[in-house]
Amino acid sequence: MNIKVIGNYIGKFGELWEQSLTDLIKEGVAGVLADAAIESGEIEAIFVANKAGGSFNQQRHLGALVSEQFSHFPPAMRIEGACASGGLAIIAAQQALLSGVYKTVLVLGVEKMTDVSTGETSAILATAASREKEYGSTFPALYGLLANYHMNRYGTTREQLSSVVVKNHLHAFDNSKAQFHKKFTLEEVSNSAPVASPLRLLDCSPISDGVAAVILSSRDSVRKTKILGFGHGQDTLALADRQDLGQLVATQKAAKQAFNMASLSQKDIQAIEVHDCFSIAEILAAEDLGFFAKGQAAAAIANRQATYGGQVVINPSGGLKACGHPVGATGVKQIAFLASLIEAGKFDIALAHNVGGSGATAIVNILGKK
Repeated sequence: MNIKVIGNYIGKFGELWEQSLTDLIKEGVAGVLADAAIESGEIEAIFVANKAGGSFNQQRHLGALVSEQFSHFPPAMRIEGACASGGLAIIAAQQALLSGVYKTVLVLGVEKMTDVSTGETSAILATAASREKEYGSTFPALYGLLANYHMNRYGTTREQLSSVVVKNHLHAFDNSKAQFHKKFTLEEVSNSAPVASPLRLLDCSPISDGVAAVILSSRDSVRKTKILGFGHGQDTLALADRQDLGQLVATQKAAKQAFNMASLSQKDIQAIEVHDCFSIAEILAAEDLGFFAKGQAAAAIANRQATYGGQVVINPSGGLKACGHPVGATGVKQIAFLASLIEAGKFDIALAHNVGGSGATAIVNILGKK
């Protein structure tokens, strides 16, 4: 492995009414090229992460749309894996570099979700679930099932779910690109509007627009950040087909691959960005990634073991919950954000965890100083 993050860019996440999908793409390309301080002609291939541009914006064929931002029209492809589209695009780019076909590539994740109604958005997102076995379900409902199971089996409490949200909103104050800069108390989260019991409004990540981009290269660079290992795991699409709703097996598989490739263990990791689309998702991720034993992550997070000064910093960006979740951009944002923290000397080794659907797809990348 000799893949370096030589450029990173994250646009502002939020309800970006005055920006189109193309505007976001142009911003991401310009921003990451400026950060990398390279000529646009050095980009040899492009990997575009996007879940549903065809549904949200009536625009498919996004590889071509991004490629035309370059005068030499580098080869480009769109990668889709529901909410794990960004992580999958990062892996596809790494595999292309490892093959030796390319030396420097761009990964751009983008989603413009606010061009349709909230109801339409929910229906579009639901296409990442099993249409045959979960038709009519929403993702709050599916993760509500996971939360109920975890609470009944391990004794996870409503207040512990709320502690995830409180922590991540506090972390977001250190991230200027986050969608929300607002503090919440445990009581405010626990008493927010019910969505899918036991999940409430403030347990849920928002509808977001945004773009994030990284440039990966196998060439020499003054940048410090290198990808040390990666993993990709899969599980059944429908929850009904799983043996145990208290664990996301795809995450466990991806983590094992990444740690083995990097020759590292959980004790070596200082910070992690996990896929907290809902508060219960962060608890599951912390356990399935191996940072806490099953049934212990909720209490650990509530006891400040997942923030600065604790065992590991979870979601320093604010996570999906506070930073925002423009679906295709999220997995790329995780890499870009952690790379920026490593470059700034805040952490030496960090991990990114990106999930598609209710855990059918999981991607793990480990980054560190070269």
